Amino acid sequence: MSKSTQDKELQRGLEERHITLMSLGAAIGVGLFLGSASAIKMAGPGILAGYAFSGLIMFFIMRALGEMAIQKPVAGSFSKYARDYLGPLAGYITGWNYWFLWVVTCMAEITAIGIYMEYWFPSVPRWIWALAALVIMAGVNFLAVKAYGELEFWFALIKIVTIIGMILIGAGMIIFGLGNGGIATGVENLWEHGGFFPNGIKGVFLSLQMVMFAYLGIEMIGVTAGEVKNPEKSLSRAIDTVFWRILLFYVGALFVIMSIYPWEEIGTKGSPFVLTFEKIGIPGAAGIINFVVLTAALSSCNSGIFSTARMLFNLAGHDEAPKSFGKVTKNGVPGMAVLASAGALLIGVILNYIVPAKVFTWVTSIATFGAIWTWGIILLSQIWYRKSLNQREVKALKYKMPLFPYTSYLALAFLAFVIALMAYNPDTRIALVIGPIFLIFLVAVYYIKGFHKRDRMETSVKKRII
Repeated sequence: MSKSTQDKELQRGLEERHITLMSLGAAIGVGLFLGSASAIKMAGPGILAGYAFSGLIMFFIMRALGEMAIQKPVAGSFSKYARDYLGPLAGYITGWNYWFLWVVTCMAEITAIGIYMEYWFPSVPRWIWALAALVIMAGVNFLAVKAYGELEFWFALIKIVTIIGMILIGAGMIIFGLGNGGIATGVENLWEHGGFFPNGIKGVFLSLQMVMFAYLGIEMIGVTAGEVKNPEKSLSRAIDTVFWRILLFYVGALFVIMSIYPWEEIGTKGSPFVLTFEKIGIPGAAGIINFVVLTAALSSCNSGIFSTARMLFNLAGHDEAPKSFGKVTKNGVPGMAVLASAGALLIGVILNYIVPAKVFTWVTSIATFGAIWTWGIILLSQIWYRKSLNQREVKALKYKMPLFPYTSYLALAFLAFVIALMAYNPDTRIALVIGPIFLIFLVAVYYIKGFHKRDRMETSVKKRII
């Protein structure tokens, strides 16, 4: 990267505890607190199987990313790997697609913040809170990366403590009858209301889009690779525990909730988290959970601005975004890239002020399409990365994808299956129109701007040097 494009390198200011909690926080978002209720309506207790199997697939995707990120820890992560192993066009599309999906996701999150704040301040318009959240989170992203990691650490800790608290209280109700007059509730509710799969396997399949949306953000671990102090140790530990964290926080929490309450009642009487805390007699349970969900939305918005700015930084390094996005501040933060992402979110504040709730649902499915593209590119990059290595280099890999290549192809097949399900479901079909249109637009810009000619020249120069 030329001196004019980048004044300074990004800082390696993230420590292992930041990475561990950030990856935990990314896996526990609004998808668990809010999205799980609609997924339970479709699948009943069978949703546990959906979260567990999808969690296993996400573990394979993260192992594929880890195999490359630990060998080559760079800013831009999977966009850079796509460029190296699948070609410049794939890297360009992946970088801009990831920027787009997080901007869309953050539009949803800042609107959610407005809704949560209504609980305490019903007379204040939602857009004011959405704007305030955006300004604060953009400001946080201008601080040194260590300060960003510190804030994300505490955001994640709040969510984790709440969920563990609910699981422990729920276990007390199930085993000892805590808050239920000493009468143990047991786990019969998991099969007494139409069986474990009350809507059949079809119900579980239809819920997979919401399940995968809940996992959006786990790949954030890879984006931090360029700013981690000890990538090999920190990234490998964070990735290796992804599946167990998903089992504990998603499957564990929902197992407890559906054991205590019949699955048909969940979502009809308020948040299951609120109901559980109220049943044990904790005063202000609704206020506590509202605060936790608010921090979850703020955390997601914070992560979104962080990751989109790093993608713009990487694209600028390849002259596929304005050069100013490749410059960093004294704190080692890509300042103009942060401002650009925050500016795009400002449009979201205006849009979410005027669009109806139906469009809000479409936005989440569009974000899921973008996430599936990203995960698919990670897997394809890893497959081609392996093909580029000789046997000695494969043996020397510090961190390998287990059961390669079968796990890589299994994960790809599952992602294709979720896309087919989104096409089948009328509510999510819109994503398969908007998503591909955006990708076609990116390809058109790539050729109109002449990036393909430049990339061809660069490739031929590299071959001559070799």
